Amino acid sequence: MSLITAPFSGGQPKGGVELGPEYILNAGFEQQLHELGWKTSVQHPLAEADFEARKSDDRDAFGVKNAAIVSECNKRMYDACRQARTAGKLPVVIGGDHLIGTATVAAALEHDPDTCVLWIDAHADINSPQTSESGNLHGCPVSFIMGIDQASYPPEFGWVPAKLRPGKIAYIGLRDVDAGEKQILRKYNIPAFSMYHVDKYGIGKVVEMALDKINPNRDCPIHLSYDVDAIDPSFVPATGTRVEGGLTLREGLFIAEDVAQTGLLASLDIVETNPKLGENDTHVLDTVSAACAIGRCALGQTLL
Repeated sequence: MSLITAPFSGGQPKGGVELGPEYILNAGFEQQLHELGWKTSVQHPLAEADFEARKSDDRDAFGVKNAAIVSECNKRMYDACRQARTAGKLPVVIGGDHLIGTATVAAALEHDPDTCVLWIDAHADINSPQTSESGNLHGCPVSFIMGIDQASYPPEFGWVPAKLRPGKIAYIGLRDVDAGEKQILRKYNIPAFSMYHVDKYGIGKVVEMALDKINPNRDCPIHLSYDVDAIDPSFVPATGTRVEGGLTLREGLFIAEDVAQTGLLASLDIVETNPKLGENDTHVLDTVSAACAIGRCALGQTLL
């Protein structure tokens, strides 16, 4: 397994999420994986980059912010994930901003075009630069890997291989979706399970329905991209875009456990832990602990 750190916050105005990987590793995440039987190496593809110093709140001609550093960050992450897969290692990316999903999903599809994606998040992250109201690129990673509204892309994203098909990604946990994103989800008939569906059917049925849509024969590798803000902020308060009414911690961990039970997990993202946004040490500890628990459950920890 390759633990790949992504200390980057350039897709959003709030700083602090770049500290997430450091806090998660300092909490003993690597040792926790060793206790589950994993052999690990740690990669730092963004080391010595000056991304944080280069952040700006100005929009470019395409209406978005920080396109150059977001693209460069993603390219470094893409190369690191590809190298891990080539070496036969399972990439586990620790963020950091969820915009790195552009890189991690693209790398997974490059390695195996049949890869399907479970995107666990309060937000759909499928705005294109054309539909983004804020210009913050952390709302756009899925559109880049699907090639939606490509004419609106800044030239810096020309390298991204847009190979994700609409029927190969499903969302779980949505509860804050922009109007433009709703139109995209409907246009492409993308399987999306909001908190309404979790309340109606229960989390076990929702995970089953999501996999039935994107991996009906349970024979394709799974990329699990997990934003901790999918879980209700009462459990994970130290995250950047908190939305009330989310998954309970147990529901959130169940998703990871159920993916592990398939035996199909091929790559994993754990993102959006922001230690600066905790109001006290307990908020930070709870959020970091939840991020570690998501990783452990996805990688084989069981209750019995």
